[in-house]
Amino acid sequence: MSSKSRLDRAYKNAKVIPFDDSSKFILFSDCHRGDNSFADDFANNRNIYLHALKQYFAKGFYYCELGDGDDLWENLFYSHVLQAHKDVYRQIQLYFNQNRFTMLWGNHDMVYKNPEYVKKQLYSYFDKRSGTHKPLFPGIEVHEAIILKHSQTGQELFLTHGHQADWWNYVCWKWSQFLVRILWKPLNVMGIADPTSPAINYKELIKVERRIKDWIQANNNLITIVGHTHRPRFPSPNEIAFFNDGSCVHPRCITGIEIENGQISLVKWETSTTNDGTLKIVREMLEGPRKLSEYHMFKAN
Repeated sequence: MSSKSRLDRAYKNAKVIPFDDSSKFILFSDCHRGDNSFADDFANNRNIYLHALKQYFAKGFYYCELGDGDDLWENLFYSHVLQAHKDVYRQIQLYFNQNRFTMLWGNHDMVYKNPEYVKKQLYSYFDKRSGTHKPLFPGIEVHEAIILKHSQTGQELFLTHGHQADWWNYVCWKWSQFLVRILWKPLNVMGIADPTSPAINYKELIKVERRIKDWIQANNNLITIVGHTHRPRFPSPNEIAFFNDGSCVHPRCITGIEIENGQISLVKWETSTTNDGTLKIVREMLEGPRKLSEYHMFKAN
């Protein structure tokens, strides 16, 4: 099956979420939440991420996580990840309880394709303090893709992880998982990065992005938002409508995409130092805002 076929299937089976100009969405991906060990890249940015989620929740945003939220390649047991970042999951749980959370699976949490695994791991967790099982995300469904569809204009935004354009990390993900867990995680602790990852391998990154862009062009310039490569992308309205929200494991910052007031923006959250030496977490606009209506569909050649 080609990358085109995989993306076609993801689009065909995507969950449709209606929205309008009053809707607010924050899109993050590639959090790679781990076990808080030296190999847990998310741990460095946890406070930044948690603060951003709290701000968006207070402002009424809907949270879409576009895959690789949990790193279940490096970590064999989800329970270890949950225990390491329980404060983060409590915040996500607030979104879930108000029907303001949708979770997609990527290559590093592709086990969420299996509803039985999701039911066992995500519906509830064992609380050691009380000795009982408590609800986490009861009844949650983890999707491969979603479509945000404007209720007035009919404009669609296609959201998926993007690894459909990466043969090795989609078709052979179990081999990748094995290699990362057995080989690259110990080396990562020593500071050696996994060269098979498109976030590290620039040539592979370019190939993945080109395949997604080809698919977008073949689908009338459908606005498509992905993660996977960790490289933020924000096109101009006259370019191919290929967006990437980046990741939450950049050095000292996280990036995401906001959709608000019928506009789309690329933002960064980071720790900044004030003149008096105080540290604070700040939000910076990297690109946009641009009106979604500026991104027009066109006929494929």
